[in-house]
Amino acid sequence: MEDTKTRLNQVPRLGSPGALELRARAHDLIPGGAHTYAKGDDQWPELTPTALVRGEGCRVWDADGNEFIEYGPGGRAVTLGHAYPDVVQAAHRQLLAGSNYTRPAAIELEGAEKLLELIRAADMAKFTKDGSTATTAAVKLARAYTGRDMVGVCRDHPFFSYDDWFVGTTAINAGIPESVRNLTVTFHYNDIEGVQSLFEEHRGEIACVILEAEKTEPPRNDFLRRLQEVCAEHGALFILDETITGFRYHLGGAQEVFGLTPDLSTFGKGLANGLALSALVGKREIMELGGLRHSGERVFLLSTTHGAENHALAAALAVIAVYEEKAVIEALNEKGERLRLGVEQVADELGLSDHFELLGRSSNLVYATRDADGKPSQAFRTLFLQEMVARGFLAPSFVITFSHGNREIDLTVEAVAGALEVVAECGEDVLHAAARRRAEPDQLAEVVTAGAQQCDHLVQWADADAVRGEDVVECAHG
Repeated sequence: MEDTKTRLNQVPRLGSPGALELRARAHDLIPGGAHTYAKGDDQWPELTPTALVRGEGCRVWDADGNEFIEYGPGGRAVTLGHAYPDVVQAAHRQLLAGSNYTRPAAIELEGAEKLLELIRAADMAKFTKDGSTATTAAVKLARAYTGRDMVGVCRDHPFFSYDDWFVGTTAINAGIPESVRNLTVTFHYNDIEGVQSLFEEHRGEIACVILEAEKTEPPRNDFLRRLQEVCAEHGALFILDETITGFRYHLGGAQEVFGLTPDLSTFGKGLANGLALSALVGKREIMELGGLRHSGERVFLLSTTHGAENHALAAALAVIAVYEEKAVIEALNEKGERLRLGVEQVADELGLSDHFELLGRSSNLVYATRDADGKPSQAFRTLFLQEMVARGFLAPSFVITFSHGNREIDLTVEAVAGALEVVAECGEDVLHAAARRRAEPDQLAEVVTAGAQQCDHLVQWADADAVRGEDVVECAHG
């Protein structure tokens, strides 16, 4: 087994004076030091790259010149790989022709036509820049269409929007009036009886239900189809958030996989391979409320300056072309399954399969780290992240890209083996750390585990529970 102390002593390039200065300056000028929570310092151990400066394929380089293989890049938005040539060239060509005109660009219609060709349940589309804006627009349309105010949200799915209707349900709800928070109610995934009770309790008040088709737990007992039926029975809209599942489950979205016909659905992330573009799509009679061809009260629907920038749409069209030509979805599943099998074998051989588990579809893998009681363990997660970084991997998840090859996957399995060996050496100290944390909640800032003592390095908490105030697997919604 490798000498862990020696190996970590070779990593201080991560803590060069220049890199540390970048981190300090970022916190001086940007609240939290990052513009996306999932990228913040509280989501990663101390020995983590301060700032990344370049990406190509599935690899990135930091300000100190270190090279890393990356998983879930851009919060899972980069599905093909960084700087994918077809996409870059398409965006560049369009930029040379202008990015934003005073009247709609022809490519706006072309983009809508192509997307609606893929999403068979939808009649109309409107583009915007992120998933939060799209889901909030869907909620607004649902309220206008039904004349109701309340929203039902699946509480087992960690993020739908940065807007008040959702963030009011989380632990970080400062600044959101109680009257607004009370308009959102929650239900559990796969609990159709709980959903029915919610509708009975708030009869005639719920405008819509919103959820992802699948997170890490697959639907049971025909839950999704039954949920769609219950919504229709109670006059509420069924909204499917495909910000993550779109362009990972099927070109037509997870709704195509599960045979659903949502009233409204949202897409983003992989739509433009990391360029800012998302979309709201849905049935004509609902979407048209935001248009001009009706006599009713108009909904102010997604009027954003940069919503349909030409180069982002050109990138999206290129992405779709690559998916169609190269069977990307099938490749993502094949690569992800190779990774899953390798990692599960390693965890089993080290006796950690009850504590380290891969979850989700092969094209969208995340991992759970659990303590001796089977509860989510941030101590375990932090140590594992640190050990992966030390081996040249940024892996908040194991969400694959089209650019990951067999070599990168096999190197990842080797790195996981090394990281989990350190965890195994630490043994009960790491596996019991979360229980100590629950018993002593005032000691959340830093934990010295046996692994930290072995490595002569202080392992700090990576609080991935910042959104809901709970221990979660990973939150990577934009």
